[in-house]
Amino acid sequence: MAEETPTKPPLGAADLEQLVAEADTGGRKPSGHARRVLFVVAVAWSAFQLWYASPLPFVLGFGILNDTQARAIHLAFAFFLAFLAYPASKRSPRTWIPTADWVLALVAASTSAYLFVFHRELALRPGMPTALDLATALLGIVLLLEATRRALGPPMVAVALAFLAYTFLGPYMPEVIQHKGASLTKTLTHQWLTTEGVFGTALGVSTSFVFLFVLFGSLLDKAGAGNYMMQVSFALLGHLRGGPAKVAVVSSALNGVVSGSSISNVVSGGIFTIPMMRRTGLSAVKAGAIETASSINGQIMPPVMGAAAFLMVEYVGIPYSEVIRHAFLPAVISYVALFYIVHLEALKLGTQPLARRTSRPLPMRLARLGLGIAGTVVLAGVVYYGVGALEALLGPLAGPVLVVLLAAAYLASVWYAARFPDLELDDPNAQVFHLPETWPTVRTGLHYLLPLVVLLWCLMVEMLSPGLSAFWGTATLIAIVLTQRPLFAAFRRQPALPAFRQGWRDFIEGMELGARNMIAIGIATATAGIVVGTITLTGLGFMMTDFVEFISGGNVILMLVLTAMISLVLGMGIPTTANYIIVATLMAPVIVELGAQAGLAIPLIAVHLFVFYFGIMADVTPPVGLASYAAAAISGADPIKTGLQGSVYALRTVLLPFFFIFEPNLLLIDLHTWGETLLVIGAATLGMLVFAAATMGYFLTRNRLWETAALLLVTFTLLRPGFWMDRIAPPFEDVSPARLEEVVAQIPPKGRLQMRVEGLSIEGDDVRKVVSVRLDTAGTPTERLAAAGLQLRRIGEDLQVAQVRFGSYAERLGLEPGFRVTAIRVPSDRPPAMLFYIPALLLLGIVVAAQRARRGPRPGVAPGVPDRPRVA
Repeated sequence: MAEETPTKPPLGAADLEQLVAEADTGGRKPSGHARRVLFVVAVAWSAFQLWYASPLPFVLGFGILNDTQARAIHLAFAFFLAFLAYPASKRSPRTWIPTADWVLALVAASTSAYLFVFHRELALRPGMPTALDLATALLGIVLLLEATRRALGPPMVAVALAFLAYTFLGPYMPEVIQHKGASLTKTLTHQWLTTEGVFGTALGVSTSFVFLFVLFGSLLDKAGAGNYMMQVSFALLGHLRGGPAKVAVVSSALNGVVSGSSISNVVSGGIFTIPMMRRTGLSAVKAGAIETASSINGQIMPPVMGAAAFLMVEYVGIPYSEVIRHAFLPAVISYVALFYIVHLEALKLGTQPLARRTSRPLPMRLARLGLGIAGTVVLAGVVYYGVGALEALLGPLAGPVLVVLLAAAYLASVWYAARFPDLELDDPNAQVFHLPETWPTVRTGLHYLLPLVVLLWCLMVEMLSPGLSAFWGTATLIAIVLTQRPLFAAFRRQPALPAFRQGWRDFIEGMELGARNMIAIGIATATAGIVVGTITLTGLGFMMTDFVEFISGGNVILMLVLTAMISLVLGMGIPTTANYIIVATLMAPVIVELGAQAGLAIPLIAVHLFVFYFGIMADVTPPVGLASYAAAAISGADPIKTGLQGSVYALRTVLLPFFFIFEPNLLLIDLHTWGETLLVIGAATLGMLVFAAATMGYFLTRNRLWETAALLLVTFTLLRPGFWMDRIAPPFEDVSPARLEEVVAQIPPKGRLQMRVEGLSIEGDDVRKVVSVRLDTAGTPTERLAAAGLQLRRIGEDLQVAQVRFGSYAERLGLEPGFRVTAIRVPSDRPPAMLFYIPALLLLGIVVAAQRARRGPRPGVAPGVPDRPRVA
């Protein structure tokens, strides 16, 4: 097959930088006073967010802000920078700022700051706005839509305008979504002067959590961690068959920690990996598609999963550490499957691995790898148990001692790295490319791992809030950015003053970059608040249940497909964060409700991850897959073809959400032993690998039709064994509500209580459904239910919902006071569904045997590899 010729020349570094800027930070790069204003305001925004997230306001008793005040300042900064950094049109100047944009920036920022300046007055007259209040709200919404058009594009504006129009045109809507309408005064008050609209939960999460994580990523990149992760990926994987493509997969997973932007991820990694993939035989389309598929998945990779993941904390009502735990397995097996896909592509093409600078025998390489893994595991154990012992022994003094130990570890790692020269990555376009050595590469950046350790420790072990965890991680990172260059200079006996200056410059530029990366996210969350405000003002959320039930006929699969299509269509024009807010607000309660009415107790986190995954997919799918366009700009291929090929590679990520809706074990839910957990992880991983082989049409050799069908059946069984067992015996049986205390006492912490409930809803509808209440804590049954926000009372032999705490997990499930518990669902006494793994593995063995017999070894050629390797 002839090598594909790119349809256009690849973009240069400056053009790629401008491409990322247009999408993520604003395309303007003014000079002179305008540049200084942009710089100072951006750094001031980052400084404000650090202050707000830190414990200092409470320690000093100064600068303590309530939620509304902080959100108002946050949006004021985003407003001001949006009008200065994002040009009004393609023809607008990029090197200077027109007077009109200065005026719009000041007026827009003032409309948001109005809520900060007059927050006391507004609190004293709720629901009684003055003419000035209404004028400010109207002007603010208009300018928000204009800022949205600049930063996010017209589609997001169209969505917001459609929902605003629905507010006023309610009486003229079809009966199923009809409402009485709202006046202009009521709409402006609801959308701007309360926390139900623009200044609602979405903007609150942007203020409290998201900014710090974006700043963390920007500072990590400025410190050099992005380049370090890329080099480590090359050193570890470049020598494998299809190495550059595998590097793209792993480095994108690692870069997901640094960047929550698919486009930035594509460009930062793709400038290295795409040219090298082309040199090893991959076409321009496939090289760009692999980078695209790798990069969009960076947003689903814990611990930093893009801005939308932090909203799940508020929408689902669980700690961020739990979001990470549930998202871990799907993200990992999705990347493992993509890794296998590129391996199969390499086998089909017969590509050859890149050369190492030095070659060691295989046993020595395996021994070094084993020692590295074992050492990492031992070190992690020492840290975990050592810190626990110190906290137990030292009590309040443990904090200062741990800070000293962290500083010592940092100094030791920098001292060790300074003994060796800095490593430079070879030019990927050069005629000869030699891979860096693994350990010499790893040792140059061990100190970059310390902020990640602090972040994960605070999130997962100390169980601090995401905002406070990000603050301590960012504080550690700031110390590293400011001191690493001077320390390297000192240890290498080089002049210290230039190193100090460069360290300060990296810190300030990282602060600026973090703020500019947040402009579009801040504007997106504010505009999504208009949609949320419309839903709460008009009651659209309640009506959507009837509407979707009418369209889907109550079929859960059709309802999920409809939700996925809405996410994809919306995602073609709006960013992942806004897409998630809109679809999660509209559709997540509908999926939970209709699933419950069908007898399917779907965990809330499964529904929200479902929406999240399909919002991300929009970055790759044509015709508006922005990540595909960025990859095509590097490879020179056609962006539509790149997007279509990337969609094929992304099928594994499309498949997973449907499975974990019906098989919550994939989210590590209801797994009570290590044996169960390891079995599910192994089966899910194998299932995704088999699915990759089926969709690629290649396993050990090219698949025949029956083999592809068999592989798909194996995939289904490994990922959804419960489907087959449900045909034999039901998974649950109903017991009397009188046994509630007995059943709850047997449920382990983080387990789930399933109940059948019925009653009249607040809208007067007759409701019959199954709910799954998450019981996080230990304690008496009454205490555990109360922790979930639910109080029950006995009326004879029956149980009735007495109270549902506002904002609790129980309220999110749609429980209401007065509902009657008709039955408690307990797991039935049936064989484990995992028994169906056995026939699946037997069928897989048959396919393997058939392909091995057909392939056969060829003298001097590895099995399954063409006789004449194809090299660019």
